Amino acid sequence: MPSAILAIDQGTTSTRCILFDREGQIMAAAQKEHQQICPKPGWVEHDAIEIWETTKQLLSEVLAISGLAAPEIAAIGITNQRETTVIWDRITGKPIYHAIVWQDMRTTKRCEELSAGEGQNRFRRQTGLPIATYFSAPKIQWMLDHLPEARSRAERNELLFGTIDSWLIWNLTGGVHVTDPTNASRTLLMNLETLDWDDELLSIMQIPRSILPTIRSSSEVYGHAKGVLSGVPVAGDLGDQQAALFGQTCFDLGDAKNTYGTGCFMLLNTGPEIRSSSHGLLTTVAYQLGTQTPVYALEGSVAVTGSLIQWLRDNLGLIETVAEIEPLALSVKDNGGVYIVPAFSGLFAPHWRADARGAIVGLTRYANKGHFARAALEATAFQTREILDAMTIDIGHPLSELKVDGGMVINQTLMQFQADVLGVTVIKPKVSETTALGAAFSAGLAVGFWKDLDELRRLWAVDRIYHPKMDPLAAQRLYGTWQKAVVRTLDWVQ
Repeated sequence: MPSAILAIDQGTTSTRCILFDREGQIMAAAQKEHQQICPKPGWVEHDAIEIWETTKQLLSEVLAISGLAAPEIAAIGITNQRETTVIWDRITGKPIYHAIVWQDMRTTKRCEELSAGEGQNRFRRQTGLPIATYFSAPKIQWMLDHLPEARSRAERNELLFGTIDSWLIWNLTGGVHVTDPTNASRTLLMNLETLDWDDELLSIMQIPRSILPTIRSSSEVYGHAKGVLSGVPVAGDLGDQQAALFGQTCFDLGDAKNTYGTGCFMLLNTGPEIRSSSHGLLTTVAYQLGTQTPVYALEGSVAVTGSLIQWLRDNLGLIETVAEIEPLALSVKDNGGVYIVPAFSGLFAPHWRADARGAIVGLTRYANKGHFARAALEATAFQTREILDAMTIDIGHPLSELKVDGGMVINQTLMQFQADVLGVTVIKPKVSETTALGAAFSAGLAVGFWKDLDELRRLWAVDRIYHPKMDPLAAQRLYGTWQKAVVRTLDWVQ
């Protein structure tokens, strides 16, 4: 009898393969970073072939670590960096260009053209999204318009588009071309009500329907794996932030989580209702289980949080490892008046300002690298506060608690400051790899490895709770100064 579920968590900077047992505990894990390609300012690319080769390597590695064979694995769940766009040859499987990453800003001009006249919210009614470089459709259009013969090949039905989930499933199964509503809802092409590609949007964007994957639910058998996992059902597919919501068992109306990874993403379960935001949040699909009614969410997306720490390491050489950031931040008593606004890709929610660029403000001769480290951590908490404030206004009442996950939650200094600046309780689960766990849960439900949502709720457990300790007035003063710093980043790019 199968004893495990395998989750493939393909993120912005690395890929993880994790095996979970019936108790939702990690049995084995393997991880590897992949190359970040930045050929021009504002351009961010990945090598999709590298991502697939890395995934295959990790699959073999995690099987070797666990000692399990394919028949002992009940199903495979996929979770992925969303919006990142791949177009490949449907026969050879070779991408026609590097994957264009969600952070990429080369489509700014096209987004301005689409927004002209009717504004940035032109497609919000259908998609729940503003027009922004963040989403997939402008990236698809850029490839079709800028790469030799790409458009004519697409029209001849020679090419396929997919976000990273579709790319992995296609390669895993030997040619099944699907996605799920959580990923499709991030393309700027899917209608939230019908959960299908919108013909009007396809026409406006000049994107042939034939290149798009079939939209299936987040939890069903799409096909069976080839290679080292031959015969194992591929049965779960969730965009990474929705997977984290699912892994945190945020199944009830009003449940919220925040994931701290390359970026920072807060999602609030709104149940079967499609809730619009008037304060810069996104309306997105949270998940759909089989033939059940889809569940929706409000989302606040921040582009740069964990990647700011990597920038301090890789670009400035301020630290040698990410783990050094917390002790360096604790070497000073406060931020020394230094604030960092990491608008490397403009500002996402709630601002949606592509003209913003990163800034470090409040510098004096007193400032040292400890203040930079603290300011970098605090930038994550302040950006989360902006999202929480917007969410509170949209839903009409404050949150009392926030579940947290992702790589940065091991940083206790950050988590305590997060609770302080939000003024709400922050809860860290025992299994912090909730993105991968959510993918495992969705796949496991599809094949009967787990019975229902109540069983999943029983598997979730608290590791640590952070209560607000800072004087609320002091927290508000810090946040107010942060807001002044944000203003300094605007209107930088003409």
